[in-house]
Amino acid sequence: MESNNKRIYLSSPHMTGKENKYINQSFETNWIAPLGPNVDRFEEDLSQYVGAKGALAVSSGTAAIHLALRLLNVQAGDKVFCSSLTFVASASPILYQQAEPVFIDSEFDTWNMSPEALKRAFMDAEKEGNLPKAVIVVHLYGQNAKMDEIMEICNFYQVPVIEDAAESLGTTYKGRKSGTTGKFGVYSFNGNKIITTSGGGMLVSNDKEALVKGKFLASQARDNMPYYQHSELGYNYRMSNILAGIGIAQLAVIEERVKQKQAVFQRYVQELNTIEEFVFMPEYQGTGHNRWLTTLFIDSNQPSFTPLELVQELEKENIEARLVWKPMHLQPLLNKYKYYQHSNQISVSSYLFERGLCLPSGTNMTEEEQSRVIEAILSFVSRKKSHNFIKT
Repeated sequence: MESNNKRIYLSSPHMTGKENKYINQSFETNWIAPLGPNVDRFEEDLSQYVGAKGALAVSSGTAAIHLALRLLNVQAGDKVFCSSLTFVASASPILYQQAEPVFIDSEFDTWNMSPEALKRAFMDAEKEGNLPKAVIVVHLYGQNAKMDEIMEICNFYQVPVIEDAAESLGTTYKGRKSGTTGKFGVYSFNGNKIITTSGGGMLVSNDKEALVKGKFLASQARDNMPYYQHSELGYNYRMSNILAGIGIAQLAVIEERVKQKQAVFQRYVQELNTIEEFVFMPEYQGTGHNRWLTTLFIDSNQPSFTPLELVQELEKENIEARLVWKPMHLQPLLNKYKYYQHSNQISVSSYLFERGLCLPSGTNMTEEEQSRVIEAILSFVSRKKSHNFIKT
């Protein structure tokens, strides 16, 4: 029988109560278009927060990745290396440009792009005389990739890096904010992210000239003429002044949200420590993980339950959990493209997909609600183990 308890979401929007101030200003001043003072301020606030020289507010993180590829002149037939363990939005813009993705496996320290696999991909590309135009590195679930190692490889081959930091705003890497090491950084403000504008994204860079060109492309690439003239392809990618107002209020509490996410994670670790099979995503040395989602995998050769079974059990209790992203190299849309796994012995991203799951991690989840999740998990695991013991 399904529970009548209030639904617990994976990571629902958490408003501060101050968003209406900026939304109302948009209406009072009639700045309803995809430009205006809120957009300007949100870009300035975000760039200052992450330590980038400039930022461009756009309609989604996907749009920001697409613009980054355009600004790097990625064209039909070019190769782009991309993390395999990610959401499809990291890879789709490569196809928008009719370029060819090459997928790179993860490693266990961060669950992110494997420098070993990346190096082998570059060595093969060099032998073929066809280096990639760009590398898209994803910072998964708020965990920063090994950027020092990755940048050393990419700089050696003089290939620019796009950081897909959609899930890692607020994360730090060796004293730097996530998303600010490569040529471009990308953030998402989708409804389930650590802060939200309901929908939207941001492109950041220290190359202010590139961002000026990005703004031009994001605004339908209208030439500077007294009439509507277009000499190259552009897009309708700018963020609205209303949504940017939400972003201003949300960004003001980012550090608080990070601490709340980390507290949720710590409680799961403490309360679920009796489940020996659970291995939580680690926090890589020298980093500050924002813990956007609490993620783990089941470490057992003969598990008494699967991640899918646990997700389905929680759903019966009106609790939303989720399996780890299905890797891009396993997707029907993308499985024809080349894939470099971490080693000959293991495909880490495939392993994590088969065994991993994400627990509810909302910053507006109460302690009572988190207790419901914990109790449901403990009860399910206990029943499964007892059942397997009796069968044995």
